[in-house]
Amino acid sequence: MFGVVDLPTYLAGLVLIILLPGPNSLYVLSVAARRGVRSGYTAAAGVWCGDAVLMTLSAAGVASLLQANAVLFGIVKYAGAGYLAWLAVGMLRAAWGMWHGRGEERAEETGPAAAPGERPFRRALVVSLLNPKAILFFIAFFVQFVDSAYAYPALSFVVLGALAQIASVLYLSALIFSGTRLAAAFRRRRRLSAGATSAAGALFLGFAAKLSTASA
Repeated sequence: MFGVVDLPTYLAGLVLIILLPGPNSLYVLSVAARRGVRSGYTAAAGVWCGDAVLMTLSAAGVASLLQANAVLFGIVKYAGAGYLAWLAVGMLRAAWGMWHGRGEERAEETGPAAAPGERPFRRALVVSLLNPKAILFFIAFFVQFVDSAYAYPALSFVVLGALAQIASVLYLSALIFSGTRLAAAFRRRRRLSAGATSAAGALFLGFAAKLSTASA
């Protein structure tokens, strides 16, 4: 249908891929827990836009260019790793303040590490776009399910991308509403808030380290 082959296998793989934890989903969960449902969906919109851009670039062959050009791949890779590390440092600094009592009042009022002036959409979008492994993954995964004999391959990519976005919407929505429940506990317990923020910062540092060692 529409040049898509082996659809059940694609859907099964898609579910497994989306359920794997990553910086995008972790950031959306963090925003929802700190700032509520509306901000959580704002961050999720950044993820969806970023994924759409990556899918489009993949369909256009940009992923192949990154794979073939080690210098370009390195630039994107280290830029992405640096940005994730910068987010991690911000989370850890906020957690440090909460552990030492400076963020107690703020944690009780707004949840962990509520950053004034934070722009969830922009941050989530940048996290999504500065991920060369995601670009390479999209093209490596998508092309397996596109019929090479189909006259309109662009339509096939649109169908596959739409299914991926629907799955992402359902998954991130579940995370957002889970995050708002966590927020109630965070408001009551400063130590829990600081611990969760520390864990998120450590995970982002791990994502940055993993990305910095990635190869095309």
